[in-house]
Amino acid sequence: MVYTFSTRNSNKILKRKNVNLNKKLTRNKLLRLILIVLVIAGSYFYDKHTNSIQTEYAGSSLEYAISNRLSNSQVQGNGIVIAVLPDDNDGSRHQKFLVKLTDGHTILIAHNIDLAPRIEVIRKGDRVTFNGEYEWNEKGGVVHWTHHDPQNKHPHGWLEHLGQRYQ
Repeated sequence: MVYTFSTRNSNKILKRKNVNLNKKLTRNKLLRLILIVLVIAGSYFYDKHTNSIQTEYAGSSLEYAISNRLSNSQVQGNGIVIAVLPDDNDGSRHQKFLVKLTDGHTILIAHNIDLAPRIEVIRKGDRVTFNGEYEWNEKGGVVHWTHHDPQNKHPHGWLEHLGQRYQ
């Protein structure tokens, strides 16, 4: 049996394969470019959305939340520590202390020390500034979420004490 090799036919086949290969490469490049653009656009709109949420929440006043018995309100405020309480070690650990606000209300701060550093030296009479989520109750309310959200689904909170931020 004798095989013949035709250069003309093999060149046509190679050209056809190269054209198909170039089309695949171009299509893959285009799909990658579209994916990159979508990721960048998604990141931009996600950041814009979370920043607007934080701005919206930050606009809520603590006094308004207390007087209207609101819960799930992102608030910011400051006050004087009137009592340092034992840590709550059930479930997520929380550092707890009572703060008297300038308007006379008293609130509990529950700071998650599994997600944020504890304030090591906090004493009665210290000034604390906070940003977190307020939950109303008959005793005056609780501010929690005074830490970063590792999943970035909730506005980040924090505590400030003696010039240091804890989040």
